[in-house]
Amino acid sequence: HMTQVLNLSVFKGVMMLLPRWFLEAILLLISALAFTNAAFIGVNIGTDLTNMPSPSDIVSLLKSHQITHVRLYDANSHMLKAFANTTIQVTVGVTNQEILKIGRFPSSAASWINKNVAAYVPSTNITAIAVGSEVLTQSPHVAPILASALNNIHKALVATNLNFQVKVSTPMSMDVMPKPFPPSTSTFSPSWNTTVHQILQFLDNTGSFFMLNAYPYYGYTTANGIFPLDYALFKGLSPVKQIVDPNTLLHYDSMFDAMVDAAYYSMVALNFSKIPVVVTETGWPSSGGSDETAATVSNAETFNSNLIKRVLNNSGPPSRPDTPINTYVYELYNEDKRSGPESEKNWGMFYPNGTSVYPLGLSGGGGGGSEALNGTTLFCVAKTDADDDKLEDGLNWACGQGRANCGPIQPGQACYLPNDIKSHASFAYNDYYQKMKGVGGTCDFDGTAITTPRDPSYRTCAYTGSLNANGTGGNFPPTALGPASQVGGNANALIISIYHLPFLATLALTLLLL
Repeated sequence: HMTQVLNLSVFKGVMMLLPRWFLEAILLLISALAFTNAAFIGVNIGTDLTNMPSPSDIVSLLKSHQITHVRLYDANSHMLKAFANTTIQVTVGVTNQEILKIGRFPSSAASWINKNVAAYVPSTNITAIAVGSEVLTQSPHVAPILASALNNIHKALVATNLNFQVKVSTPMSMDVMPKPFPPSTSTFSPSWNTTVHQILQFLDNTGSFFMLNAYPYYGYTTANGIFPLDYALFKGLSPVKQIVDPNTLLHYDSMFDAMVDAAYYSMVALNFSKIPVVVTETGWPSSGGSDETAATVSNAETFNSNLIKRVLNNSGPPSRPDTPINTYVYELYNEDKRSGPESEKNWGMFYPNGTSVYPLGLSGGGGGGSEALNGTTLFCVAKTDADDDKLEDGLNWACGQGRANCGPIQPGQACYLPNDIKSHASFAYNDYYQKMKGVGGTCDFDGTAITTPRDPSYRTCAYTGSLNANGTGGNFPPTALGPASQVGGNANALIISIYHLPFLATLALTLLLL
């Protein structure tokens, strides 16, 4: 494997010679590609419960359900350590109580970033910071300094060269838009116009997104029967009951879509049209008090199952059909210590012991066991830092006792090149995993393997489970990303595939920190 090591060293040497702006451009490109990928479903993790599971148990639960995006309401060090060396993307939170100090003192923002972000990246994949939660409506005394807090946090990220990897925003509730229907006439409350404009200007300048907490449950229960329950639950409406915006004549099949469009139209009213919406909270309670009749297990199951299918079809709301709606479900666990109505304790999809509150349609479409929460097949590949001797043992076991199809990695076959232990082990591990996971097969191989939603197929080598593979592996998908080279030589030597982006991001980030 000496040739591979030398090639990597040469590549690192070349990267070291590149100007700083180029390295920053790589990270910006990666950030843009990350957002334009297929939509994802994530989950919020609240901690206001009596028997809070350990961070390691939480990570295990997330992995078992192939949940790849989470939002924390703070920056708990134990949680952030538990997420290290996983594929899970993490949004951390600045609490409402921390905003005043961070907004007033740039040094406080710098300390917060150094302690809660820089100390964990890149091992922990922190990709966003939510500054506060519904600040304008829950902590209005903090609102005047919120834009300053956002700017100070961003400047601290710039100082640590993390601003391309980590986006900054602040979640807002639907209450900042007092009349969200019809969506086309929705505007932000005039009393918040100055603050909201400052926030939107920040989001636009930094290429970030508008964080929206959108709850059809509340839209339905507070509308006094104006909207049918089926509309809130993503159920199809008959033609005579369909909800239509009288100004645009756009049809709305769900209240969720109407809420997202209300946010888009409200931003347009302030002359901001290019900021994408990410729904940071939505969900449905599974139980409530005697006066909360819509809070039932059946409705919660219906809402979340249909929500997942809705988001994973990768379309946007009627006014932005080509802009997918990345969404975080509220929430992972029932929080029994929360105050307020009984429903406040029952938004979770799981109990603290890890059992589900209701049957979960996490595949988003009735797929098999390899379907992730985000609707993608999980592949089993070798860890990048795995010991070569252990990989060789795992490869031998997979091709022998594990009965994986290792024909494609033999000399002259489709997946033989690159001829290195990690590539061959990844193919064999994945073939075994795809064929055996339904009867208890796992992706572990003595700690040398890990699951990923990213298809590792390349050029002429299609991994088992890939959309381009047949039942035996090693099919021939079309070559991606690029025409023939115009500078001579092998065009593929100049092509960087999306599969390599995490490596390049880490490398570019490391070099920027030197």
